[in-house]
Amino acid sequence: MTITQLFIICPMVFLAGLVDAISGGGGLISLPAYLFAGLPIHSAIATNKMSSCMGTTIATAKYIKDRFVPWKFVPLCVAGAFAGSSIGANLALMVSDYYFKMLLLVIVPVTAFYVLKNKELTNDTELVIDKKNIIVSGLISFGVGIYDGFYGPGTGTFLILLLSIFTRMKLTNANGLTKVINWSTNFAALTVFLLNAKVLIPLGLIAGAFNIAGNYIGANMFSKNSGKYTRPFLLLILSVFYVKLLYELFA
Repeated sequence: MTITQLFIICPMVFLAGLVDAISGGGGLISLPAYLFAGLPIHSAIATNKMSSCMGTTIATAKYIKDRFVPWKFVPLCVAGAFAGSSIGANLALMVSDYYFKMLLLVIVPVTAFYVLKNKELTNDTELVIDKKNIIVSGLISFGVGIYDGFYGPGTGTFLILLLSIFTRMKLTNANGLTKVINWSTNFAALTVFLLNAKVLIPLGLIAGAFNIAGNYIGANMFSKNSGKYTRPFLLLILSVFYVKLLYELFA
């Protein structure tokens, strides 16, 4: 760990935390920062997981305090995310991600168009907590979990959008539920990385402090404005993600 690495990583991890708390997708900012600073790929992924997990803990606690988390949805969604992620990780060992990325070249612009077209994304009616919505949420978590295990970037963003679209959740509830799911999967992955000594712990702790600060500010912005800034941040993350896809496929 050098001063130069800290100057590269810490500001970007702070920004990633702020964005992640509002719209998900912070990993699209933080992981490239670790790689640009010269960390080996496995150490970058593992250390990024540590700092992200620290920051997500703060955002999750804030959204729980503000009662944004619909707890009746949590058990099935977390179980679905874990099951899907395991399947996705195994698929990644057998299938090239090239065709999956080509499919995303169509999916991401369509998603961005939907966000642009629907200014509010959801209505302001009360959240309907019934068997149908709980099952749909679990299936969404399972499907996005497969994506997370197979490829990963923008998982939180896709969760927020799909929960908003298919269960008519307010952005506050969709984001709160997404944070609990993300924290659970992040913690599980971090445990595996720690047991296998892949995490650069001093760097992870320092970067984690910056990620906590970013998540704290982002969570407060989201809570005070009821998701007012979520739409532009979603569009930002989808744009960054699309550029990343193009680079990986054609560079």
